[in-house]
Amino acid sequence: MLELIDTHCHLDHAHYLADVLEVLSNAKEAGVTTAIIPAASPKDLARAIALCEENQNLYFAVGVHPLDLEDFNLDFLKAHINHPKCVAVGECGLDYHYKNDPTTKATQKEVFKAQIALALEYNKPLIVHIREASADAHAILKEHPKLKGVLHCFNGDALLLELAHNFYYGIGGVATFKNAKTLVEILPQIPLERLLLETDAPYLTPHPFRGQRNEPKYIPLIAEKLAKVRQMRLEDLAQNTTANAQALFNLKVS
Repeated sequence: MLELIDTHCHLDHAHYLADVLEVLSNAKEAGVTTAIIPAASPKDLARAIALCEENQNLYFAVGVHPLDLEDFNLDFLKAHINHPKCVAVGECGLDYHYKNDPTTKATQKEVFKAQIALALEYNKPLIVHIREASADAHAILKEHPKLKGVLHCFNGDALLLELAHNFYYGIGGVATFKNAKTLVEILPQIPLERLLLETDAPYLTPHPFRGQRNEPKYIPLIAEKLAKVRQMRLEDLAQNTTANAQALFNLKVS
């Protein structure tokens, strides 16, 4: 069986309150042995930590999503960053989809830069969220050559490929969508040693289950799509993406 890692799934989300153990069991049956729960809001962090403490191959990150800036508290993040299951900072970044006025942009940049500094201070990789903000995110990330991390839900913007020397590219269910032409065309240009698999569950469920709740068990569908696009064996794609995740997040998988 393939051994796969879901590098981005929100198992602390309310959508999983009733059946998270079944979700984890289904993932394991599908070959997804390990998963990372990225922080979006500190309000959910306690549940994420509890899940990771109860499940050996679950890990979490500390951070604040750019659409949840009112929850940003640097001291709160620092209070949990040294937890043995904390493997990253994020998800954080820039999101101009809903509001792109100068004040919102400036605030998002300030909070993003604070979390970059946190990642550098504690030598943690950064989980980066970018939506309709590639140019600004690229400019900020280029200022920090020692920073490492993953561009979560990579959008296919060729500009961001310039960051491949120290960033990985998280590929999720969007790659299976019929309208993902730009992303599919650029996938072969991403170095194999920089590819990661993710679901962003419960969001962005891959085809043919689009519209349903997403789960880590669907990672094989994403892996199959990537292997097909890159014209390589699924087993090789799985082996490489798993090794990439272990290397970036320093995972001790058993």
